[in-house]
Amino acid sequence: MIERFARSTIPKDLGAALGFATASHARAALLLVFVALVSYLPGFFNIPPVDRDEARFAQATKQMLENGDYIDIRFQDEVRYKKPVGIYWLQAAVVKTAEAVGVSEARSTIWLYRVPSLIGAIGATLLTYWTALAFMSRRSAFLAGLMIATCLLLNIEARLAKTDAFLLLCCTAAMAVMARAYLRQGERRDIPWSHAAILWTAIAAGILIKGPLILMVVGVAALAVSIADRSGRWILRLRPLVGDIARAYGWQTITPA
Repeated sequence: MIERFARSTIPKDLGAALGFATASHARAALLLVFVALVSYLPGFFNIPPVDRDEARFAQATKQMLENGDYIDIRFQDEVRYKKPVGIYWLQAAVVKTAEAVGVSEARSTIWLYRVPSLIGAIGATLLTYWTALAFMSRRSAFLAGLMIATCLLLNIEARLAKTDAFLLLCCTAAMAVMARAYLRQGERRDIPWSHAAILWTAIAAGILIKGPLILMVVGVAALAVSIADRSGRWILRLRPLVGDIARAYGWQTITPA
C-alpha cells in the first residue's frame, strides 16, 4: 500500500529522476554520498567549536596525543570518564594520520577532530538505505537515505567532534541486520556470518563510543517485536553466542585500567 501511494503521488519528472538514481545499488549509494557531502560539508572546516562538549572532546584527545596515554582520558587536570575511549581513539587516529601526511598544526585544527562524526553521518546515511532495502523497494529505500542525509539534527552532529553521529552509524548497522533476521524468519538457516559480524561489531563499537546506550536501542526493539509476536526465537538467528566475545570486549574497555 505504501509503495502504491508513493507511485501515485510522485510527479512524473521526479519519478524519472528517482528511476535514474536507483538504476543500480552503486549509483544510489554514490548519489547518497554526494547528497550527504553537500549537506554536511558547508561550514565543516570553518565553524569554530560551538558546543562545549565538542571542545572538551577535542582537548581530551589532544592531551591523549601529547601524553601518549591512550587509555587514561583527561581534560586538563581532571579525569574524563563520562564517555568510553572509542571516540577519542577515532579522533586521535585522524589527527595522527593528518600529521603523518604533513598537515600543519594538525593537533590544533578542530575540523580534524570532526572527521569521525562526518564519517559516521555518511555511514548512517548509507546504512539507512541498506536497512530500508530489507522491507522496501530500492526507490523507497533511496528516499529514506535522502531524508536522513538532509535531517537537520544529523547535519548538526556531523559538524561536531562528539559521539552521536558515529553512534548513529553503529545503531543503524545493528538494526539493519536485526531487520533482516526478523523479516526472514521463514528461512531455515541463520543469517550469514558476515551479517552476524556486522551486528556484533556494531554493538561492540557502539559500547566503545557511548557505553550501553546502543544496547538499549537494539534491546528495546528486539523486546518489542518479540512481545508482539509472543516469541523471541528469531533472536537465535543473530548468533548471540558469537556476539558475546565482541560485547565482552566492549564492556571491558568502557572503564580505563
